[in-house]
Amino acid sequence: MPSFQTRLKITGLRPGNPPEAVMTAAVEALETRHHVESNQLDIAGGVPQLNLRFLVEATEYNGENSQARSSASMMRDAVERVAVTGSLQVLRRNRGRWAPI
Repeated sequence: MPSFQTRLKITGLRPGNPPEAVMTAAVEALETRHHVESNQLDIAGGVPQLNLRFLVEATEYNGENSQARSSASMMRDAVERVAVTGSLQVLRRNRGRWAPI
């Protein structure tokens, strides 16, 4: 199964939401479609960033990429309910390296 990663910048919390609600929303959204291998919060350039790694069912290359982008977008929509987001990247693991798709 191909492995993908999302990197989503978080620029603020929506009122009434605790910080942990951001990761919970992201993981729960992705888990509706895929197996989430890992999740972590990093600070990139002083901005919090969610990193989630997940597997997509193997079909054909472009279809897998499309499914990963669609799922990442759905995850971002879920996070937007509790936080304000910035840029979203979707990467695919290929021969031990992460490359944007």
